[in-house]
Amino acid sequence: MSIYLDVIWLLNFSFDLFLLLLTAITLKRKVFKFRIFLASLLGSSIVLMMFTPLAFVATHPVGKMIISIFMVLIAFGFKRFSYYFHGLLTFYFVTFMVGGGMIGAHYFLQSEVNYLDGILMTNSNGFGHPISWIFILIGFPVVWVFSRKRLEGIEAKKIHFEQLVTVTIKVDAIQFTLNGLIDSGNQLVDPITRSPVMIIDTLMVQDYIPKQLIEMALQDDVMKSISESSESHPWEHRVRIIPYRVIGTDHQFLLGFKPDEVWIETKDEKIKVQKTIVGLNRTKLSSEDEYSCIVHPKMLQGQSIKNVS
Repeated sequence: MSIYLDVIWLLNFSFDLFLLLLTAITLKRKVFKFRIFLASLLGSSIVLMMFTPLAFVATHPVGKMIISIFMVLIAFGFKRFSYYFHGLLTFYFVTFMVGGGMIGAHYFLQSEVNYLDGILMTNSNGFGHPISWIFILIGFPVVWVFSRKRLEGIEAKKIHFEQLVTVTIKVDAIQFTLNGLIDSGNQLVDPITRSPVMIIDTLMVQDYIPKQLIEMALQDDVMKSISESSESHPWEHRVRIIPYRVIGTDHQFLLGFKPDEVWIETKDEKIKVQKTIVGLNRTKLSSEDEYSCIVHPKMLQGQSIKNVS
């Protein structure tokens, strides 16, 4: 097996560079390219140390950990211990994630790639088998991009679920609970009372709402369905008509009702909503059934009854 030191060093330098960049992206920290460059030089120095009396440092786990500690210190600096420690753990997480992806792909494809004391190498004579080099040069960027997208997706999902709340609606003796999404883009209000409008998935609550109201709410032309309806129902005095407009369309109308009570429970508190109108949406709100109502942000300004432990 022939080892071309300059090629192996360049390969590991590039990997360290990309791992530090992915760490910075994950942490959402602004970094200086020169600091990332210096940190990558330090990380790739392990390759050179393998052929010096300091080889024991490059091969021992403690030595590798010390080098990684200084890599993160150089790349991101030290503002306070928690700031630095968070960066270090994120760097380890990113490294294991990308490295695990490469190892998994290696065993899946049975490519000629070896790890010698933690250093990525190709197993062949001369400059290496073309397939093994293609695997490294293409596989690593692919795993890197995939990892970045997954991390961004996880972050977006986290933000999404932090906006989910539990909503309880009470009308007369009827009470039902839904999962709600707090949507800052929902600025819909009742034009008469200026009450904020929350939107619920009509089909999800059809067992609790009068049948006549459900049938009218599901029609494309709400005003026409109301004028043609001849059947009475116990919620007639609660019915509200809310005009709204979608970009590219004329004014439309949403059928709604005024509830007796609405409670919103977040992870920190339980809020009694002072006033609101419940709009009946005719289409599904969440394709994955993560939530069945959209909460107006002003509804959170109600009276906080108790903290949720």
